[in-house]
Amino acid sequence: MAATYQGLDYYGIDELLTTEERMVRDTVREMVSTKIMPSIGKHFTAGTFPHELIPTFGEMGLLGPSLTGYGCAGVSPTAYGLICQELERGDSGIRSFVSVQSSLVMYPIWAYGSEEQKQKYLPEMAAGRTIGCFGLTEPDFGSNPNGMLTKAERVAGGFKLNGTKRWITNGSIAQVALVWAKLDGVVRGFLVPTATPGFTARELHGKWSLRASVTSELHMEDCIVGEDAMLPGVSGMRGPLSCLSQARFGICYGAVGAAMACYDEALNYAKDRVQFSKPIAGYQLVQNKLVVMVTEITKAQMLCWRMGRLKEANKLTPAQISLSKRNNVSIARDIARDARDILGANGITDDYQCGRHMLNLESVYTYEGTHDIHALVVGQDVTGLSAFDA
Repeated sequence: MAATYQGLDYYGIDELLTTEERMVRDTVREMVSTKIMPSIGKHFTAGTFPHELIPTFGEMGLLGPSLTGYGCAGVSPTAYGLICQELERGDSGIRSFVSVQSSLVMYPIWAYGSEEQKQKYLPEMAAGRTIGCFGLTEPDFGSNPNGMLTKAERVAGGFKLNGTKRWITNGSIAQVALVWAKLDGVVRGFLVPTATPGFTARELHGKWSLRASVTSELHMEDCIVGEDAMLPGVSGMRGPLSCLSQARFGICYGAVGAAMACYDEALNYAKDRVQFSKPIAGYQLVQNKLVVMVTEITKAQMLCWRMGRLKEANKLTPAQISLSKRNNVSIARDIARDARDILGANGITDDYQCGRHMLNLESVYTYEGTHDIHALVVGQDVTGLSAFDA
């Protein structure tokens, strides 16, 4: 029987959280232990998403939780981060589902949508009855989203969309897609019901990472939407980039959750696994690996806590999020690999979770801005010089 999960808190960071933040985290932690962990390995192996969890997420207020009104929970940004931490302790694919719904679709509707759009979509999305996806990345434009080829043109009564988006989480299970397209050369966001004629979504298969997540390609061919489909409150790349900042914030916390899961599993395994004369946790090489894990997780937890407080004070910058995203995902990836190493051959089986996290984190390392792109964002911020093409 697996040991009860114990969240690492080596520096007493719990004391820096509010009572509500700890309560939210602990409630989600219990849900992950009872409803996600028993079946997530099977979903990963089968390449299926656990649709049965969506109503639970809605009932618990985990969809759009840091937004206010429209059926949203209105918790603090730090509490939202802790939700992501606990969900990714279960699986990166689960956290990705919630991140896309909350930060990439609900947030822009809440921030930039008309009142009619907010009333139409947000309550249903908060309840989990309507699923959204975020159409930005294209087959040939990932790190440079401004190069997008998807176009919108004005037609009688609305807009006509043409283009393709790829690597879209939730794409083939969504009822609405927030599609970013160039209208007269300017990037605009369009809320496209997925039942619209000319809109198709196909699930991408053959993944060895994020297997418990739906990843899709969206295609629009003369897809016509009404005037009321366009988000009126934002234009240009500021729109999608602001959404990505919201999502990356959650990823910073989520990666810590995956790292904590791997550390917890490695520690318990090392204390139980006897080789030669004693448990392998008693050997210097294994202890060193565990100490490095504790050190890096603790540093990442402090980054997250400070980032949350800066966000609550409206002082958090995109470059600060980039620093945390690249650090936390990188250390989580390394910790997952070291945990797998401690588990030896057992670490490559689905009886244990570190191998699954190790594979998932390869995607997290790349998506929402690659590790190297985030280095250039921080580099530009500290030097004042852009390493990107003009």
